[in-house]
Amino acid sequence: MSTRTAALVFGIVFAVIGILGFMPAPPAPDAPALTMEHGHGMILGMFPTNTAHNVVHLLFALLGIAAWAGGWSRTYFQVLAVSYGLLTVLGLIPATQTTFGLIPIWGNDVFLHGAAAVAAAYFGFVRGNVDVTHHTPAHGRV
Repeated sequence: MSTRTAALVFGIVFAVIGILGFMPAPPAPDAPALTMEHGHGMILGMFPTNTAHNVVHLLFALLGIAAWAGGWSRTYFQVLAVSYGLLTVLGLIPATQTTFGLIPIWGNDVFLHGAAAVAAAYFGFVRGNVDVTHHTPAHGRV
């Protein structure tokens, strides 16, 4: 998959997650307290969310689709890798699992953010904009 196509796929997935976040199940009973409670709940009963969290997902969705359309998908993935890598680290530290009371990033969210960061790092730093195609020369000549 090309980096450009991956940006579109990530954009669509982030849009779906952002929309699903506006229909959350109730929050877990042991959920850390938030100062931003609006829309607080669990996506699919597994991933903590609130309205601010959903807006972040929708922002990355728009950026992914814009990167696909605008040809700057490598930059998108670099920003995504660094951002989601930071969110993964913040989610591992009990004192910052709510990004200072604004966005819940604990539990399964940490693993999902980590996976997104690794995939984004691949497309942004390893693969970049290079599209490898295999070309077989005709009649064995180069």
